[in-house]
Amino acid sequence: QVHLVESGGGLVQAGGSLRLSCGASGRTLSSYAMGWFRQAPGKEREFVAAISWNGGRTTYADSVKGRFIISRDNNKNMQYLQMNSLKPEDTAVYYCAASPRGSMSKDDYNYWGQGTQVTVSS
Repeated sequence: QVHLVESGGGLVQAGGSLRLSCGASGRTLSSYAMGWFRQAPGKEREFVAAISWNGGRTTYADSVKGRFIISRDNNKNMQYLQMNSLKPEDTAVYYCAASPRGSMSKDDYNYWGQGTQVTVSS
């Protein structure tokens, strides 16, 4: 079992930056690919970014490519999402997730955090 906890969300003005963190307990994250998803009110949960187990491969949704950076530190059992040039449409609850294989599909992720709210004001 993997227990994930996100932190770092908050309120920021458009054009600003936030860094989300995701810590894990129960099992080492180095066995898993990791991802970030987000869900805005009234919308489906959508893929944001994913990173392979060793950090060697990253994948981004087109909507965040060039603005967001996913990273991980297996020694600390942590993963991160650096969000730059934030836009009001980035407003959502952001979820950290772990998968036995890298994927853009939420159905392939076994473990989820509780989510952290990100609000971008215009």
